Formats: sequence, C-alpha cells, structure tokens
Amino acid sequence: MIVGVSFDTPTDNKKFADKNHFNFPLICDTDRTIGTAYGANVDPQKGAQRVGVVIDRDGKIKEWHQRVDPRAWPAEVVKTL
Repeated sequence: MIVGVSFDTPTDNKKFADKNHFNFPLICDTDRTIGTAYGANVDPQKGAQRVGVVIDRDGKIKEWHQRVDPRAWPAEVVKTL
C-alpha cells in the first residue's frame, strides 16, 4: 500500500491530492510525530523534507530515500516492489 504523510490539515491535503491527481491517501501528521520519526522534519525552520520510506509487511524499514519527488515517487516505488 502506498500512502503519503503530510504536516498539513485534512482540508489542505485534500486540495493538494485532488490538484495532483493522487491515487493514494495522505495521512495528516499535523503534530509532526510521524514525519519526525522518519526523518522528514530534521530542520523545522525549513519545513518538511520529501523523504521516501519503504516498509515491509512486518513493519521493518527496507529502504529510506533522503529526497523524493512526490509526483514520481509512487510509480517508482511500485516498480521496485
């Protein structure tokens, strides 16, 4: 399953997903707990970094990518699965 995590509100995430025709859900992480845990909030002054994480069925991180293009990442990760 592919999901995105964003620090934005549900309303902002819906607008962003609709505008970009995302076919996957965006999880709202407004308190930045998930993003911080996965290294997407290293410098809060600069905002979120676009990282990519592949997690296996057992919940273990298999891949971590420091920078990803949010429009291309879903298709790229599907190719590797």
